[in-house]
Amino acid sequence: MTISMRPLGSRLVIEPIEQEEITAGGIVLPETAKEKPQKGTVLAIGPGERDDNGNRIPLDVQVGDLVLFAKYSGTEIKYEGKKLLIMRESDVLAVL
Repeated sequence: MTISMRPLGSRLVIEPIEQEEITAGGIVLPETAKEKPQKGTVLAIGPGERDDNGNRIPLDVQVGDLVLFAKYSGTEIKYEGKKLLIMRESDVLAVL
């Protein structure tokens, strides 16, 4: 999925991967019982912060990376009917 949104600084736009609605045992989970997602796909990245000399510091993640992030990090937005997260690169814990 490509989006026309361009985040600023060291921010990322991430599409969270939602938890399965049915458990391995066949139990259907309601929305209220689901955990907040902690994995997602990077859809867009900002240009990076500037150092003391004014040069851009490149980000460690790239568009298309599958990342692991803190449970309550980022700001949830709706964009073109999808739930997306905007967060700082520092909130990303690992690239999977």
